[in-house]
Amino acid sequence: MVGSAIVRALEAAGYENIILRTHRELDLMDAESVAGFFKVEQPEVVIDAAAKVGGIHANDSYPADFLRENISMQMNIIDNAWKCGAKRLLFLGSSCIYPRMAPQPMPESCLLTSELEKTNEAYALAKITGLKYCQYLRRQYGVLFHSAMPTNLYGPHDNYHPQNSHVLPALIRRFHEAKLAKAPVVTMWGTGKPLREFLHADDLASAALHLLSLDNPPDWVNVGSGSEVTIAELAELVKEAVGYEGRIEMDESKPDGTPRKLLDISLIRSTGWEPKIPLKEGLARTYRDFLSEAQAGALRD
Repeated sequence: MVGSAIVRALEAAGYENIILRTHRELDLMDAESVAGFFKVEQPEVVIDAAAKVGGIHANDSYPADFLRENISMQMNIIDNAWKCGAKRLLFLGSSCIYPRMAPQPMPESCLLTSELEKTNEAYALAKITGLKYCQYLRRQYGVLFHSAMPTNLYGPHDNYHPQNSHVLPALIRRFHEAKLAKAPVVTMWGTGKPLREFLHADDLASAALHLLSLDNPPDWVNVGSGSEVTIAELAELVKEAVGYEGRIEMDESKPDGTPRKLLDISLIRSTGWEPKIPLKEGLARTYRDFLSEAQAGALRD
């Protein structure tokens, strides 16, 4: 989802010399293959958008996999980019790097000030490692390696797995299937009270290109929409976008996760970037993309 959005943004900006590899063409967990790729291609600028991602269920069920795979991928990329003389690298992390009870909105300065949310601690630790490695390479060797920490993302080519996806794509699929089945009820995990922020992948892509244009970007910077909704409100918005006519029930025996996750985006705003896609518009666009992908048999699940 994120990689394809960045490619669309690069192509729209007129870039033609884009070096791409699919997962089948290059296994980023294979250190030898990644080293060979960098030695041959010698890229000047690297954008690391690769990650093993998932929602509460996936993160809580497979923490060892999330830690091992994410650390392996990002260290192979960052280390080889540095060794092969890349002039610049942008590492994409996640807002889950910040403490569970961080001040709201969460500023970059709250990193490592208290404990993480347990349900996604492994993923957060991996992303913190990538961020810090870029920061330390920049400090020790003077290379322009920096990071962006996006909020919850959605958009074309998202992962719609019924158990392991993030909340928004999971809701789109659930409401879509309920609509087709004419099911009277859709049940959701938790109380519906936690607050979440969402950013369309195309907005993140515009932020990535903006950050790469800066001569002296921050070591890491938050990228978000600057607004938030409760999970219950999100469900109603998805219900409307999909056109589902049944009712919503909450299963309060299931975990809520972090109570609130709103990024402070004042730093990136001070550099001249603003998000452009409102959530309601983005959801309508994303559902249309979902239908197109489903019809083509191209849904990621």
